[in-house]
Amino acid sequence: QVQLVESGGGSVRPGGSLILSCAASGFAFGESPMSWCRQAPGKARELVASITHTGISTYYADSVTGRFTISRNNGKNTLYLQMNSLKPADTAVYYCEIGWRVTGSRGQGTQVTVSS
Repeated sequence: QVQLVESGGGSVRPGGSLILSCAASGFAFGESPMSWCRQAPGKARELVASITHTGISTYYADSVTGRFTISRNNGKNTLYLQMNSLKPADTAVYYCEIGWRVTGSRGQGTQVTVSS
């Protein structure tokens, strides 16, 4: 059974940082590209970043380029999203999903709130 469990969200002030984690199980994580997406209240789900199964190639939405970093540890079956210079516009529920440039919400997600 595929499981994706996101964690690491919280409330931070603008300019702050957070690291999100996604613990994966039930599939060949090390052979799968992965993505982070987010959904803010009243808005469509938005792709944030993707990473190939090796971690060699990445993709970032324009809105997060230069601020967010996607990475993975295949030995730990875990996906990460380092978020720096957070803005109120980054407030959303963040989800990880299996695939390249996909916007699924298989897991529960983790809430990120950026507010002064």
